[in-house]
Amino acid sequence: MKKLLLFVVLAFTLSLHGFAWIYPEHRDIMMLAIQKLDAAHRARLEQYWSIVRRGNEGRLFPLTIDTCRSENPKFIDYAAWPAIAGDHSTSAANLLDNVLKSDWIIKVAGITMELRQGLASAKNRSDRNNSLRTSDTRLLRADPEYVTRAGANNVHFMLSRPSTNTSQEEYFIACLRGGAELNALGTYAYYHLSALMKARKFSALKDTGQESAGLITAVLADEAFANHFLEDMFASGHVAGTWGNAAQRKGTHDFYDEKGIEVSTWVGGSMVLMGDAFMRQEDADRAAITVKMSLEEVLDAAAGSGARGLKTQVNFIAGADTFNVSKNVRMPFGRIDSLDWAFFKPVLMPTAIPGLSKGAGELPRFRAELGPFVGLMAAARGTTLFSGFDTYQKEAGFNAGLEMAIRVGLGLEGLLNEGSDGLVFLDLGWRIDGPSSMKMTADADLKQFGSIFSAVPSRDAFYARLRMPFYIIPGDLLIVAPFLYLFSPKTATRMIIAAGNGGLIPWQVGMVTPIGRFQFVLGREVGVYLYGWPKDADRFLLPFANNLEADQVLVSMRSTLLEFPFLEYRPFHTFSTNQTASLVFQFFGGVDIPGKITVIAPEGSPVPKTNPIYFLGVRIGFDWRYYFGKNGS
Repeated sequence: MKKLLLFVVLAFTLSLHGFAWIYPEHRDIMMLAIQKLDAAHRARLEQYWSIVRRGNEGRLFPLTIDTCRSENPKFIDYAAWPAIAGDHSTSAANLLDNVLKSDWIIKVAGITMELRQGLASAKNRSDRNNSLRTSDTRLLRADPEYVTRAGANNVHFMLSRPSTNTSQEEYFIACLRGGAELNALGTYAYYHLSALMKARKFSALKDTGQESAGLITAVLADEAFANHFLEDMFASGHVAGTWGNAAQRKGTHDFYDEKGIEVSTWVGGSMVLMGDAFMRQEDADRAAITVKMSLEEVLDAAAGSGARGLKTQVNFIAGADTFNVSKNVRMPFGRIDSLDWAFFKPVLMPTAIPGLSKGAGELPRFRAELGPFVGLMAAARGTTLFSGFDTYQKEAGFNAGLEMAIRVGLGLEGLLNEGSDGLVFLDLGWRIDGPSSMKMTADADLKQFGSIFSAVPSRDAFYARLRMPFYIIPGDLLIVAPFLYLFSPKTATRMIIAAGNGGLIPWQVGMVTPIGRFQFVLGREVGVYLYGWPKDADRFLLPFANNLEADQVLVSMRSTLLEFPFLEYRPFHTFSTNQTASLVFQFFGGVDIPGKITVIAPEGSPVPKTNPIYFLGVRIGFDWRYYFGKNGS
């Protein structure tokens, strides 16, 4: 039980995962920003890029943007650096190391290029979700830290406003202040300021040697990392106001990303923003204009004509900055002078005014299916039996049944996308079966007696069902994950995320279609049904040969039925702030294993020989759950 609880705690922490624009959207914004630069700034950027490429010609594209967009890229362009920042790196220094030295970054570029094309050609919501599902599965394998580096903070989100009277100065200073919750605006300002300081130092250098090359490389790395979070401020799910528990934060984020949100800007006017995986051309253009302004400030500083009047005097490190946005949860102290809020004002004024904090005037909140729940499961089933229990009964037949269960579990659905399923639950319930259609013998005369002589009579059972994803073999997370969590939490997290996303070989990932969601689930769920418990054992009439003549004997017997679903289909699924309901079709197989047999009559008759019953069937259930946790808690 302790292992199960530890697994649950570990798995729930994964729900804190949350990114903004996906890789191809980040790259498109940066590419547009570079294309919008005037000729002088563009030429300066290409000149600095050529310095960065020295010694890295085999990895970096000759120009800052690669417009070919091949599905098998061989190089990384500068437009991709903000996409790699934040989601595939934890600091500017880590970004630079991954871009120049890692073996997997080229694979990531190729996977995300295919994702871009998949989203562009998507005809409906299911096509879009399946493209994201395939991409996330491949990214997990290409970049082992894809999920774990997300961390347990809101660095990709904007801070909520405390009231409608909050001025732009008050809000900007609150985001920049040391000790403030790590946030997108503050992180942008930190890294942009770092890039400006180094650019100003670069402009003062007279040589064009190694020191100069290292410095301008750090400038471009810091600015790319800053721009990731500047771009995030134009994603609708990151503007709505981030507060509440993990389930509510994710649910609200996902809802507004897909549906969009109308916002006002600090400079005046309003606009409609969309979010992750739903970016429109107008969203990209709007964000690109602001990113262009940020780039121009850095390019001017590197040329010796910008970054004047900054109050911050602290010296940032010479190389690309190492401030880790995954491990840290607060803005650093003593790094940004609060008076510099006015310097960032021209770039930040076109961004959205974020939603209010919890209370009057808050935007409607939504909840993802994350966290502990209780529920009810009611189901009807039809089963094809391939024989009876006795060795003489070889005829196949059919029976039907009903069941009802109380369900307790942990919702972990949609951790990365709608194809993810980390659902864990335990059902405790009761089931009743009707008699089988086949008789205990093939004698035609027995048909007139109806169900009395059925090979398997009407009976009931108490049962338990357990569902849990697995990494390689069923049940492996219960055994391995707790130990890995103690010695290597990141490895345990990757293992659980991979399990929820279909396993090491992701053949169990959910497939979203216009008519519902399909998923292979063999090994994820097992049902154990106890017939004849806890009261008297079930009664059966079984045939046997008595002095070479056919005869029947009345016996009592308990049996244990093991059921293994292998395919699941959900045609509809509704979810409110704390309740979910869905219809589910499960196709299953299994075996009913007879237990000890006691002869009742005729006394002294020999005990008949029995065999297990193998079966296939379909189960149609109504799944209702109530999730714990107050909204906004």
